[in-house]
Amino acid sequence: MAHFAELDENNKVLQVLVVSNDITTVDGVENEQLGIDFLNDLLPDSGTWVQTSYNKNMRFNYAGTSYTYDASNDAFYAPQPYPSWALDENFRWQPPVAQPVVEPNEDGLIDTFYEWNEETQTWDEIE
Repeated sequence: MAHFAELDENNKVLQVLVVSNDITTVDGVENEQLGIDFLNDLLPDSGTWVQTSYNKNMRFNYAGTSYTYDASNDAFYAPQPYPSWALDENFRWQPPVAQPVVEPNEDGLIDTFYEWNEETQTWDEIE
C-alpha cells in the first residue's frame, strides 16, 4: 500500500490516505504520480498530495496530521514539541539536553520515566 499526505497551502499535513499498489505500480515499479493523479481525480477539491512512507524509507519521516512538509529538503517532520528543541539532520526534534539513559531493573522492566521541563531545561523524573 502507498500512503499519501494531503497538504494545505502552508505545507501542513491535513490527512494521510492509503492507495492500493494496484493503482500506483506499473510493471513492478511504484510511481508516485499515479497515486497523486488517482487522489486528485477522487478528491478534486483537495490540496497537494505527496507520498509518505510508513517504513520511513523516503522523506525522512512518516507524515501525520499537523506534520510539516519541507519541500526544499523533501522531508516531513512533526510539530515542534517545545520551543527549545531543534530539528536534527533526520528531521526529528531533539532536546537541548539528552534524556537520561534508563536501565531495566532486575526484572527487565523500566520503572523510571522522565518528562521534559521546558522552564528549567531539564529532564524531571516522573514520580
